[in-house]
Amino acid sequence: MITREKHDRMANAIRFLSMDAVEKAKSGHPGLPMGAADIATVLYTRFMNHDPKHPHWADRDRFILSAGHGSMLLYSLLYLTGYEDITIDEIRNFRQIGSKTAGHPEYGHAAGIETTTGPLGQGVANGVGMALAERLLNARYGDDLVNHYTYVLAGDGCLMEGISQEAITLAGHLKLSKLILLWDDNSISIDGPVSVADSTDQRKRFEASGWETMAVDGHDPDAIAAAIEAARGSDRPTMIACKTTIGFGAPNKAGTAKVHGSPLGAEEIAATRLALNWTSEPFEVPSDVLDAWRLAGLRSTKTRTAWEKRLAEAEATVRGEFERALRGDLPGAFETAVGEYKARLAKERPKVATRKASEMALEVINGAVSETIGGSADLTGSNNTKTSQTAPVTPDDFSGRYIHYGIREHAMAAAMNGIALHGGLIPYSGTFLVFSDYARPAMRLSSLMGLRVIYVMTHDSIGLGEDGPTHQPVEHLAALRAIPNHQVFRPADAMETAECWQIALESRATPSTLALTRQNLPAVRSDYADENLCAFGAYELQTASDDAKVSIFATGSEVEIALNARTLLEGRGIPTRVVSVPCMELFARQNADYRKAILGSAPVRVAVEAGIRMGWDRFIGEDGGFVGMDSFGASGPYEELYKHFGITPEGVAEKAETLLKQIG
Repeated sequence: MITREKHDRMANAIRFLSMDAVEKAKSGHPGLPMGAADIATVLYTRFMNHDPKHPHWADRDRFILSAGHGSMLLYSLLYLTGYEDITIDEIRNFRQIGSKTAGHPEYGHAAGIETTTGPLGQGVANGVGMALAERLLNARYGDDLVNHYTYVLAGDGCLMEGISQEAITLAGHLKLSKLILLWDDNSISIDGPVSVADSTDQRKRFEASGWETMAVDGHDPDAIAAAIEAARGSDRPTMIACKTTIGFGAPNKAGTAKVHGSPLGAEEIAATRLALNWTSEPFEVPSDVLDAWRLAGLRSTKTRTAWEKRLAEAEATVRGEFERALRGDLPGAFETAVGEYKARLAKERPKVATRKASEMALEVINGAVSETIGGSADLTGSNNTKTSQTAPVTPDDFSGRYIHYGIREHAMAAAMNGIALHGGLIPYSGTFLVFSDYARPAMRLSSLMGLRVIYVMTHDSIGLGEDGPTHQPVEHLAALRAIPNHQVFRPADAMETAECWQIALESRATPSTLALTRQNLPAVRSDYADENLCAFGAYELQTASDDAKVSIFATGSEVEIALNARTLLEGRGIPTRVVSVPCMELFARQNADYRKAILGSAPVRVAVEAGIRMGWDRFIGEDGGFVGMDSFGASGPYEELYKHFGITPEGVAEKAETLLKQIG
């Protein structure tokens, strides 16, 4: 049992490491680590099942610092409990280039950082995804292999961000009882008291969303521990409001906005050392305190070894499947299933919308890959993301593989990040492409963290028709293509759709967006190729009858238009080739010779896509022709809309002929 005196000294180690690191960096947020140090000390000394020497132990508890600006709280915990990645030198190098102790916690920089936080509220939704993944895997493998908690430390800002409401209502609906959110209730934000901007009764909000709630003194370790113990016995997710003083211990700045996001300054740090009776030099932790923390880091060793014994004793096929899924390897049957499906498509040449082609591909994929977890933001019938294998996940049954996320695009994307971060599952889900605006902050973090998350975005252009410009994406393809480490696929038919799905599933460190049509499209690929042509990003779909005078580049539904334009131009004696560009990002990764060959030597290049031009100049140059959108859309039948905006074979052919005349 840790005495109150020992607890205080252990918590103070967090406080002084944090304030010293921020002071040395001349940048950072000391207030939260100082205020939440008691909460973190109780959690890590009495409850957290984790092992610093085996940080990727699959059944560890997850801790998410949603209020990522208080990153020194997490870095201090990792150093004190003995994670090898975070040394005292890393603490000294807080916020410096190349340091593992970045300004906000970044997944992959160091073991023990479960997710990238910074944009407030993301960690809350990540935690929902992790807790959901735990329940899904528990339903498959039982308590012996999967049985752990997810703890989230959130601040006032996390709870003010709209994503938190989406996330907590989803968690409450699903009764994710192994999710415990600790609210650092310090009543201070950057502008001053929270009361200047918000008067929400947060406990009532959580209660209305189906959560258990409690309130404790955030500086009383026994009260904190009792609340966590009670939360672990609840049949619902729990929010514990921990009333704290921001910058606890600082005589002149505690409880004020002055300690939120600025160094304390040498004078205030000296005064804090006196107030808390801390005599150690900066970045020094008394040996007895460090020993106590390192001992706390070892508290779960027996739990881990017992789990490893249970895993070793599990039935061989169960153990093999579990370990494969946790490694992130696809099953051996996947590639064979895709190959056989492509051969069938070459024979049948279905004329379907690519959203339907996606459903057809998923029927094959979900049959071969048991760890895919589907979903939709209340658009299941439109996104076509549900297949025969994916029974719904319900509050009382987590054996299914389909999540009804409700109209919560932002939380859906962030929860999928949490599912992917947890490991063992591959999440995908759908909405309309235009609503990627709602999900984009979380999609950006998918890319930043390098996660295999798949976004199914249907109704990808003016081709959705009568719903009009509010629902017709125009700039969205360009916006998503602007995100580093993000693959944006726009397949032209069922064959390309299958290949794009294969690439997305095989891309372990890159998220993917599949932009899919509402309207039916003909098969543009009729020959079976074992090779995945979409993996090149762009490939020649149809050659010219002679040395090409025109190269037409197109994606998705506009590939059909490009092919028909080629027919017109060839009929007029103008040799024309067509290049399908299902993924610009993959094309950019090809070698220079391949890119040069695909771009070709035709004097005229024209791109056609029912979106804005941005991004296409790399294919056609500034002087190339573009047939697409330079305005918002309109309401009407999609066939009429394409004519109205000039995105037609005739329009493409006219653009090419005009450019040919200009060059003589």
